[in-house]
This record gives sequence, C-alpha cells and structure tokens, in this order.
Amino acid sequence: MKVMVVDDEPLARRRLKAMLAEQSDIEVVAEYEDPEDALKVLPDSEADVLFLDIQMPELDGFQMLDRLGSRPPPFVIFVTAHAEHAVRAFDTDATDYLLKPYDRERLERSLDRARAALAATDATNGGELGTQVRQLVDQLRERTVYLDRVAVTMGRRTYFVSTRAIDWVQADRNYLRLHVGTKCHLIRSTISGIESRLDPTQFARVHRSFIVRIDHVKELRALVSGEYRVVLVDGTELPMSPQYRDRLPRG
Repeated sequence: MKVMVVDDEPLARRRLKAMLAEQSDIEVVAEYEDPEDALKVLPDSEADVLFLDIQMPELDGFQMLDRLGSRPPPFVIFVTAHAEHAVRAFDTDATDYLLKPYDRERLERSLDRARAALAATDATNGGELGTQVRQLVDQLRERTVYLDRVAVTMGRRTYFVSTRAIDWVQADRNYLRLHVGTKCHLIRSTISGIESRLDPTQFARVHRSFIVRIDHVKELRALVSGEYRVVLVDGTELPMSPQYRDRLPRG
C-alpha cells in the first residue's frame, strides 16, 4: 500500500512514519505539514491510503477532504487528539480513525481494515471506496451542529458568550479574540477550528486571520492594490484577501 501522511506536527509525522516503516507492505510516498500543499498533489497522487490529521491550522482534515471534491483517496485514516471527533460518523468501509496517542496494535487494526477494503475492490470497481469517502464528507457536513455559544474561561470562572453577539473573530497565534461590542474575549482555539463550527449563513471568513458576522458588514471597499477592506457597522475596518471575496453574499 502506498501511503500519504498529512499532519502539521513534525513529531507526530516522524512517529507515524517510524511505525509504518515496520510494515513490509507499506510505502510512504509523501508527507505534508501544510494541507494546502497536499491538496495540490493529492488528486493525481498514487496514494492508496491517506493518514489525515483533523485539527490543523487554517484548514482542518474535514475541510481538506471537502476541497478535494470528486477525487478523494480510496481510504482515509483520520488522526486526532480530540475524542469528540471520533464520533463524527466514521462508519463507512473507506474510513477509520486513530486517537492520539495510539499504539502499534491500534495502528495495525487500521492498516488491516485498509488492506481488506482495498483488496476487496478490484480494478474495475476502483472508484467505490472513493465514492464512500465523498459520501462521508457529505454526511459530516449534514450532521454539523453549529455553535450557539462559546465558552470563555477567566481564572476559575467559565461563562458563555452567544455567537449571536459576536461581531468579528481575530486569530492571535494559538488563540482567538472574540470581539463582542466593546468587549474582547480571548479563547484558545484556531481560526479554522472555529470557522467549521460557526454557521456559514451567519459568519464568513474574509482573511486568514479574520471572520466577520455577515449582517454586521456595512461596506466592502476595493483598494488600488487589489485588496479589499471590510467595514463593519461600528466603523471597524478589516482586511479582506481576494481569495475570500466570494465568501460574502452579494445580495
């Protein structure tokens, strides 16, 4: 089996590759830290199995598969450190998951499942597993329950902020700043992580570091440089990258 590994943690990739090297029938054909780089080659890759981290900056594993459209790899083994992801419908014959920290026995079970699935798919039926992966992505999208409030911890107290009150979100390394009126709340998360949990009919990502509430956008200004500025109803101005221009509804 030919394997591709996509994980933003170097130590995690190194450990997985070392464990895979113990398997005589496994060849790691590529590894990527940045899912965007993996997306450029994966549609034409010869990989049979994709080890895919779920929680990654900028683009998570589910979003990456969604971006692949009609050409996912035949078999996907999701890798996650968060138990809550493990219940998100890994129920097709074309997927499995590893919960970090996993051991050799658990990895071997995932590989055995991949071997069996690939062996059962002959050359004339090679698209069946890929079809199941696409169906899984659709199921995950349909089952998504969007956040209606966000937990904010200050010292020993945790209180909750309604997402309806959030004006905009700003990435700050491994943290996020939730701007709510004149207040700002700091939480530990990634912007891609919260983007996938916010209702896309209510919020839009306009930049690699910013998400805005759509009905709080007052104006969109085009600059000579080709960039844009988003102006909110309170006068706040935020940069918008051209690749995110279509995220805001025009009507």
